[in-house]
Amino acid sequence: MSGIAGILGKADEARIARMLAEQGHRGPDGQGIWIAKSGFGLGHLRLATVDIAGGGQPLSNEDGSLWLAMTGAIYNHHALRRELEGRHAFRTRSDAEVVLHLFEEMGPACVERLDGMFAAAIWGESAGLFLARDPLGIQPLYWGKDEVGNLLFASEIKALIGEVREVREFPPGHRWRVGEPLEAYARLPAHKEELTDPDQAALVLDRVLHSAVRKQLAADVPVGCLLSGGLDSSLITALARQYVEGELHTFAVGLEGSADLEQARRVADALGTVHHERVLTEEDVTSALPRVIDALESCDPALVRSAVATYYVAELAAGHVKVVLTGEGADELFGGYDYLTAWASDAKALGAELWAITAAMHNTNLQRVDRMTQIHGIEGRLPFADQAVVDLAFRIDPRLKLRDGESKWILRRVAEQYLPPEIVWRDKQKFAIGSGVAPLLERHAAEAVTDQEFRTARTPKGIPFASKEELLYWTLFRERYGRADVLALMGRSRSLNPGQRWVGAL
Repeated sequence: MSGIAGILGKADEARIARMLAEQGHRGPDGQGIWIAKSGFGLGHLRLATVDIAGGGQPLSNEDGSLWLAMTGAIYNHHALRRELEGRHAFRTRSDAEVVLHLFEEMGPACVERLDGMFAAAIWGESAGLFLARDPLGIQPLYWGKDEVGNLLFASEIKALIGEVREVREFPPGHRWRVGEPLEAYARLPAHKEELTDPDQAALVLDRVLHSAVRKQLAADVPVGCLLSGGLDSSLITALARQYVEGELHTFAVGLEGSADLEQARRVADALGTVHHERVLTEEDVTSALPRVIDALESCDPALVRSAVATYYVAELAAGHVKVVLTGEGADELFGGYDYLTAWASDAKALGAELWAITAAMHNTNLQRVDRMTQIHGIEGRLPFADQAVVDLAFRIDPRLKLRDGESKWILRRVAEQYLPPEIVWRDKQKFAIGSGVAPLLERHAAEAVTDQEFRTARTPKGIPFASKEELLYWTLFRERYGRADVLALMGRSRSLNPGQRWVGAL
């Protein structure tokens, strides 16, 4: 995924180096800084997954008139390269160089041709600065102005704290060119309810998921799967197994005796993967909280719970692979959360809620996967967040998502072809609950925060906290991120415990 940082205005190398250092975990494979004569500066942290030897950034076009730094992965870069090769002299095999030459030809419209996850910055003396972010916001990007009006941007919030007056999020699906207004080039599609036949919907969904998994497996480094043993990660692993020749490594974590560890073993055995697991202790879980919250850049209780488990499974995976496929996105697109049953009889309302939580993923579960994988120097890829999968999901009648009392019913129909019934029809458990982390953290917060502290503590809004967990996480979060502008960037999960619609106080 990598990381970027830049300054439009008066740039100096030391300042960009400082911004890169704050997010240095995003670049275990190299760092580059380029300063233009006019004062613009661009920095890049590299996590190499394509063209390991020659894909360093920032990189320029043939005559040096354009420079680019980007994060992410462009899955159709080979096809785009074939279109461009006759008109451009490529010096690398990287997907980033494809984006640069495409911008040369198409300008800002180039992002509409990209299939992947990305946050890109392109600079030219005549073109000015151009920024863009992928449609769903899988790749992070933040920006803000300092006291003298310089515009700064970076991949993580922590790189801008202390540098700008107000940290703002560069919105998903948007592009911007200096001197022009911020523009939405892609929007989340509205629910159309076109696919109402279960057999047809399952057939099309199966085909699109195969395509998403197959293209996201492409890399010049080893690729594995995070496997909790739940429906989503198990289905992704089952599809990946069909395209990976030889060994496929899978990874799971949980407390001793947790459901996730047991179920992940069963799936791994059924699919014949090389399975790795780590049994977490209570000390592992509680001691990680400061590191996790600092890396996560959020104190949302549901997100923190899941982030602890993701932190450890990413650490485990980092010892074996450089890229992992994960199952995030399925719950939002196909109705996996318990609280959604409140709309089981109202397809329109259910569709609206699924749209809302999918649109909010950029600062909830997508942010969690990004930060927890990057802190360990690996790249997380999300087939369910593939644009074709997202587009299709909003064409499927919501009544096929919650049906006969089953969440993600249409997804289970697809999974029946690849997985044992006890996995396909296993009740949904959040990662934090299935791994055993959530109940442990709830108990830990009850002991760490006294009743007196909980009664008297107030949020920045001046109201009581919704739970001791929320107060505990806020206490750790505010040490670095307690500014009002940063708190405003935080996503708020709508689901915490089974059957509960969570409404926090922050």
